[in-house]
Amino acid sequence: MGKHIVKVLEANFITHDVKRFVLEKPPGYTFIPGQGTDISINLPEWKDKPRPFTFTGLNKWDYLEFMIKIYPEYHGVTDMLGKTNVEAELIIGDVFGAIQYQGPGIFIAGGAGITPFMAIFRELYDKKKLRGNRLINSNKTIDDVIMGTEIQKMLKTDFINIFTREQVIGFVSRRIDRKFLIENVVDFGQNFYLCGPASFVSDISKLLLDLGVNVKALVIEK
Repeated sequence: MGKHIVKVLEANFITHDVKRFVLEKPPGYTFIPGQGTDISINLPEWKDKPRPFTFTGLNKWDYLEFMIKIYPEYHGVTDMLGKTNVEAELIIGDVFGAIQYQGPGIFIAGGAGITPFMAIFRELYDKKKLRGNRLINSNKTIDDVIMGTEIQKMLKTDFINIFTREQVIGFVSRRIDRKFLIENVVDFGQNFYLCGPASFVSDISKLLLDLGVNVKALVIEK
């Protein structure tokens, strides 16, 4: 599909450091839930600095949606995206990604790692096929949860929030460790979908494999 210059149709912060973008969708542009693309800003000093981001909307929509964590302290692409608003132009590339739905299982997300799962959950919910899936969502604090209300509506009691730096009444406050997995996972023979910081994915992958999960049942970004 190559590169496409698209306009920003909507841009607004949905948490203190995550910004939602709605972009024009090029004719014939398609993707599978869980996939992403490279995005750069169509300005001379930024257009050759693409970064990968995941689609959070559905392929059937007539626009593209992304939820991007902004890191102003790095003074890089996301910092600039944090200052990018309606009518600005972005450049998107071809789609890619290995996180694709393989059947019911447990999704484990760390922070902005929830983004590829959003499109998967929305698609399954739309087709009334979400039952049998569960999400363990790890964030520093309750203010870091992305799209929590919508996820709660879709998954109901199969949505588990845990916080690593905050005590919140009614929610789990701890890290995902071996003990947590043993206490919260009944069947280690099912699919496990992981996304988050590289160290988060690596650490939990090792724990799951040690607990008997088949390497083929681990769905992670390659």
